[in-house]
Amino acid sequence: MPNNLLSSEVEKLGEIPLLKRLSSEAREQLLQGATKKHVSRGEMIFFQDDKAEAFFIVLEGWVKVFRATSSGDEAVVGVFTRGQTFAEGAAFANTNFPVSGEAVTDCVVLSISVAHLAGSISADPNIALAMMSSLSMHLHQLVLQIEGLKTHTGAQRVAEFLLNLCTESSGSCSLILPYDKALIAGRLGMKPESLSRAFQKLKGFGVEVKQNRAIISNVQMLQMLVEQERTVVMHSQQA
Repeated sequence: MPNNLLSSEVEKLGEIPLLKRLSSEAREQLLQGATKKHVSRGEMIFFQDDKAEAFFIVLEGWVKVFRATSSGDEAVVGVFTRGQTFAEGAAFANTNFPVSGEAVTDCVVLSISVAHLAGSISADPNIALAMMSSLSMHLHQLVLQIEGLKTHTGAQRVAEFLLNLCTESSGSCSLILPYDKALIAGRLGMKPESLSRAFQKLKGFGVEVKQNRAIISNVQMLQMLVEQERTVVMHSQQA
């Protein structure tokens, strides 16, 4: 394990799904070859179509994973934060990155090389099973993301995004938006102007957004909106 890890970072690593599935010996084996990196906001971690030489674990900050389209636009595939892994698929398959990775805030990440991963799997095949389980979890999350894009309204997607950031299950909640609104829009499959309209609609449900802060006056009311919107969409699809 890298000797420059903070005790809080070591503790957090033990909670990561990929590593929780491993014995302490296998976890130590995998992390022995990890490299801790500080990445500045806006810095690229890897580029689409480059050979995958590592996969990554976020210790601090937020990382955007996106695919460049032929028209030059960005399709945001995912946004990852502390305790989450990304780019395992390309590393595990020893192929090229199908996406690019960029730090959207100052970040600290662990990088585990493909060569070390292969050696660790040879030493303990259970690491391969843990990787497959992690990839399956990512696939499930992508399926839910696609479902949301196809069946949820813009206001519902934004409401769910805010509720996922909220630490309260009832009453009021104040939170800081983790990254800029353009990326939030991209993450939710929306145009920035559509995001603005969704925020405007949510005002009627007790949500105030000022710069990078959102205040939810009634969490349960927002949860009810999500359920109402889901019902409306389902009925419209059945009509």
